[in-house]
Amino acid sequence: MPEPPENPEDAKLVTLARSVRARTRAAEGASVRDLDGRTYAGATVSLPSLHLSAVGVAVAMAVSSGAAGLEAVVVVTEGGDVSDADLAAVRELAGAGVPVFRADARGQVAERLTT
Repeated sequence: MPEPPENPEDAKLVTLARSVRARTRAAEGASVRDLDGRTYAGATVSLPSLHLSAVGVAVAMAVSSGAAGLEAVVVVTEGGDVSDADLAAVRELAGAGVPVFRADARGQVAERLTT
């Protein structure tokens, strides 16, 4: 099992993603930190006419706030892998080398990917 994030700022992202998921009772919660240190969190949106992943929401919030890139991403899910679409969205905004942590509802990191 991968180690928890060593960077305290990444550990805060885990807490933020867990909180948004619990508060909304969504399938997933995600959080991102931009290059200026600002954080954005989002939960899965599942409406009859709109479906967005938690990572998609968090990335969209960062983009709409003027973020030029990302330093780290966390997704909290009981599901399987981080989707290719989510990884592509992170890569498009942030480029290569960005850590993407997948954690469970307890905040235990199950996987560390890199874009």
